[in-house]
Amino acid sequence: MLDEHLGRAFEILADMLRHPKFDAAEIEKERGVILEELKMEDDDPESAVHDLFVHNFWKGHPLGRPIAGTKRTIASFSEAGLRAYHESHYTAATLSVTAAGSLRHEEVLALVESHFGSLPEGAAMRTQRAPECRPVFRLKSRRSLQQLQLCVGAPAVEAAHPLHFACYTLNVILGGSMSSRLFQSIRERQGLAYSIFSELNLYRDTGCLAVYAGTSPETGRRVLELTLAELGRLKRDPVPEEELHRAREHMKGSILLSLESTGSRMSNLARQWLTYGRFYSLDELAAAIDAVTAGEIQEVARRCFQPGKIGLAAVGRTEDLGVAEGDLIC
Repeated sequence: MLDEHLGRAFEILADMLRHPKFDAAEIEKERGVILEELKMEDDDPESAVHDLFVHNFWKGHPLGRPIAGTKRTIASFSEAGLRAYHESHYTAATLSVTAAGSLRHEEVLALVESHFGSLPEGAAMRTQRAPECRPVFRLKSRRSLQQLQLCVGAPAVEAAHPLHFACYTLNVILGGSMSSRLFQSIRERQGLAYSIFSELNLYRDTGCLAVYAGTSPETGRRVLELTLAELGRLKRDPVPEEELHRAREHMKGSILLSLESTGSRMSNLARQWLTYGRFYSLDELAAAIDAVTAGEIQEVARRCFQPGKIGLAAVGRTEDLGVAEGDLIC
């Protein structure tokens, strides 16, 4: 909002958070919207292969459950149930407030104290057991699809691990940018896939590094072999200094560009506070990225891509893939 409307806007947001209506008719309408969203996700092959991988990678743990829920859980929601959940979870012990833009800290603090000062203390969020990362091997046949969707993944370090910056750098080098190894090898040089990338998800007590590719059923095995070969190369050979420098500059540039938006700055404040309990300045982030060494990247690769820990999920004409669980070695 405009900075001149801060007081009124904060009041409205606080009222929505503290006194939601949970109108039965509105709940019923939203239930229909979410059920349609589930159908849309299921019709999207890329979403389907990610869900298949995550569900089995963290099987039996909340991280493995779909964020939108399931048909069964959505059907069970009621006004009373939502209200009980809201009262037990939206409390002072679990609430954080972040803001960015044209503001004075003292003014925002006064608004927080005014609107949330009487909020019940509540209980801190329960600490979940650390999830066990399970090697995935799930092939889901959908012969109606023209493409084969692949998701190859392995455990990674947790968010606050000393090597987490090295892990992010490895991800950029592997498949996190258009100049990455997978993009250049599989898409640009060999034309085997239009979409291929790696993604890194680090949490409080666990992490996952995964590679996604959409390719034809006939070239699926070749794409998988090339992906595994790149994982093995990161374990075996130190990253050349020039490539490491490009990855560092890419990461710093991405961070700086993202912070040109005040919304991104606000989200970054919240994310760092919830993850680390403190805020890292841009100078600290840049210094930590520049300090990443080729040896640390190699250490992360050897830690993540261990035999028996690499998993695969595939959706499409999987009968043509011709791969067994024992083939997932690098």
